[in-house]
Amino acid sequence: MENSAENAGMDYGNMFTVMPMNQRFLLEPGQTYEGSVTVVNPADAKTDFSYKVEVTPYSVLGAEYAADLATMTNQSKIVDWITLDRDKGTIAPNGFEKINFTITVPEDAAGGGQYATIAVSSDMENETEGSVAVNNIFEMASIIYGQVSGEINHVGAIQENHIPAYAATSPITVTAKLTNEGNVHEDATIVLKATNFFTGEVILPTEGNEARYTELVMPGTDRYVQREIDNLPFLGVVHVEQTVYYMGTSSVEMVNVVICPIWFLLLVILTFCAIVFAIVRIIIRHRKKKARLVV
Repeated sequence: MENSAENAGMDYGNMFTVMPMNQRFLLEPGQTYEGSVTVVNPADAKTDFSYKVEVTPYSVLGAEYAADLATMTNQSKIVDWITLDRDKGTIAPNGFEKINFTITVPEDAAGGGQYATIAVSSDMENETEGSVAVNNIFEMASIIYGQVSGEINHVGAIQENHIPAYAATSPITVTAKLTNEGNVHEDATIVLKATNFFTGEVILPTEGNEARYTELVMPGTDRYVQREIDNLPFLGVVHVEQTVYYMGTSSVEMVNVVICPIWFLLLVILTFCAIVFAIVRIIIRHRKKKARLVV
C-alpha cells in the first residue's frame, strides 16, 4: 500500500531513496527470518516512479571496496535463500512503499558470512505515461550482511596506521589498512583527535562529534580507509592522533603535522638561501680585505 512520506515526517531530497542502507542478520540453519526495505519517491518529484527490485550477490573489489553486485561466490549463497513479496511497483510523488523479504536458511548452511543486496532500480521497460525514473538514478541497494552460526574464523590484523608529517593545505588525510583472513565480516573502530600544537585548541573532536568511525571489513579482503581532518590553521603545527581498534588489538599513531603552503615554504627557503648567500659574500669580502691589509 502506498503511504505518504510527508506524513511519516521524512524528507528525501530530489532522488529516490532505499532504506535502510544496510541490515545485519544473525542466522541459524533451518530458521526463517523476516525483513523489509522502503523505497521513497521524493516530495519534489514531478511524476510517479516505476521501479523493479531484485536480490543480487554482494562482494567488494580492491582495497577501496568498489561494490560488485554480479559475481556469485560461496559467501553469496544467501541470494537463493531470500524471497521478495513483490518484484516491481509504482510510487506517487511524496510516497513510499515497503518491500518485505524472507530469509530461509537451509539446514546444512555453513557457518560464516553471507552477503546480498535488495537492489531497486528504475523500471524502464514498464514505465507508463507519467511514470518515469527519478533524476536518471538507475540503481540503489540495501546490503544484507548475514552471519550464519557454526564454525566462525576471526583472523585479521591492522596493516597500516598512517598520518602524514606534512600537509600543504587543509584538510589532512589520515589512512589505515585492515586485513580480514577469516570467514565473516568484522568491525573496526577508528578514533581521531587533533589539537593545535601551539595554542592547545581542540580541533577534533568537535562539539557533538566524537570523531569515532566504524568500518566494516569483508572476509578475505584488505580494506583501505581514509578520513579527512579540516578546519585547520593556514600555517602551523597540529598534533594528530589516530587510534585503530580491530579484532581485539589496537594501534595508536601520533604525529605533529606541519601545515605550510608550498608557496610559503618556497619563500622561506629562498629567503634563507638569500641570507646565507649574503653572509657568505660578507665573509669573503672580509677575508679579502684582511688579506690586503696583511700584504
